[in-house]
Amino acid sequence: DPYTSLNPRMTVGDIIGEPFEIHPEVAPKGDRRRKVQELLDVVGLNPEYINRYPHQFSGGQRQRIGIARGLALNPEIIICDEPVSALDVSVQAQVINLMGKLQDEFDLSYVFIAHDLSIVRHISDRVGVMYLGKMAEIGSDAEIYEHPTHPYTQALLSAVPVPDPEVREGRERIILTGDVPSPANPPSG
Repeated sequence: DPYTSLNPRMTVGDIIGEPFEIHPEVAPKGDRRRKVQELLDVVGLNPEYINRYPHQFSGGQRQRIGIARGLALNPEIIICDEPVSALDVSVQAQVINLMGKLQDEFDLSYVFIAHDLSIVRHISDRVGVMYLGKMAEIGSDAEIYEHPTHPYTQALLSAVPVPDPEVREGRERIILTGDVPSPANPPSG
């Protein structure tokens, strides 16, 4: 959440540089300011913003700050839990495009957790659909989106908005009925 995940009492430089306090071997003390400025530049923010506070940034800029903090220790994998759900659509596109660019540039893997199936399709190579806290279906993006086999996956995909009116009129919309089963005592099958 870009609005609550950043400490309002810390500058952007301190927020992004905090991992270096825990892992000083990544960036020695004299090198930290330069490293933080490089990270700001990588995510598309002006390196001169290093002394600003989170309230001085928009939601999309705050999300970029969070991404820079995530990149600080040169990870191989980043877990993204609803990374763009709090952002408006145009900013979502910018952040998703940035994440794609960084994935190539830093050879990153993402575990991308989201409810927005169009964004999941855009960014993912493999997709897993969870139902009642368990993986119901997993496969390549083409397998899941073009040939869903689990009934829950089929219902989810039938709810995705389609811009083409002719396609929209001709497709079946699956409406789920009844109560959600208890995750503590799931039904068989």
